[in-house]
Amino acid sequence: MNSSEAIYNGIKSAGINFIVSVPCANLKELLKLIDNDNEITHIPVTREEEGLGICAGAYMAGKRTCILMQNSGLGNCINALCSLYELYSFPLVMIMSHRGTEGESIVGQVPMGKATPKLLESLNLDYYKPYKITEAYNIVKNSWNDAVEEGKPVSILLEINYWKLEEE
Repeated sequence: MNSSEAIYNGIKSAGINFIVSVPCANLKELLKLIDNDNEITHIPVTREEEGLGICAGAYMAGKRTCILMQNSGLGNCINALCSLYELYSFPLVMIMSHRGTEGESIVGQVPMGKATPKLLESLNLDYYKPYKITEAYNIVKNSWNDAVEEGKPVSILLEINYWKLEEE
């Protein structure tokens, strides 16, 4: 199992059946797996907060929701996370390609890479940073139940080096 398959299998095990995504090169293999799955509704969006609004509506219609995005879009989501998700205790799984971490080749990604955990903490949102394929699978598998139990989004930060992992 490679890194994308682990995340996909975790999504399936969690029963997540509605995903929005913002384009990201690191997520392209995962997105291919999702697009080939007839049990998952996948809606590509252009902005992260648009995706959060769509996920909120899908959750209210009985779906288990997830957004796939880069951490650089977290700043675009803060108002929706506070005024919608926190206010109404909506669960959501946020799987983020965590750019700007060790191994990042684009220096402009580094400031947001450093700020991402601090932003999540300031929003009182739980996050996980898996470093192994099986660890990522287990975190994603449990993420929906964690989000429902907590009544708030749960984030999974996949650092640059995560995408280079192969079978353990």
